[in-house]
Amino acid sequence: QVQLVESGGGSVQPGGALRLSCAASGSSRSASRMGWYRQARGPPRDLVVMITSGDNTNYADSVKGRFTISRDNAENTVYLQMNSLKPEDTAVYYCYAFIGLRSYWGQGTQVTVSS
Repeated sequence: QVQLVESGGGSVQPGGALRLSCAASGSSRSASRMGWYRQARGPPRDLVVMITSGDNTNYADSVKGRFTISRDNAENTVYLQMNSLKPEDTAVYYCYAFIGLRSYWGQGTQVTVSS
């Protein structure tokens, strides 16, 4: 059974940085794409960034130039470096992976940006 385990959330002041990690376990297949969504209040979850196994990326306009995604295909792990954080980045961040024609989600990690 595939599980996504996230880490790295927390609280930071505006202008600060955080790094999120997400490791997919329980599958011998490499994820064709992995990424991050976030949910500030109610649904829906908004796409933050997605990366394919070929390293093609798709960033939300609101995070371009501030967030950087990277992945380790061999480990089915994805990282999100978040710089110049703003209060509007405050949300629960969810890891996403598409493996073997199925979608999987992490449990979510809280990111709070506040002075």
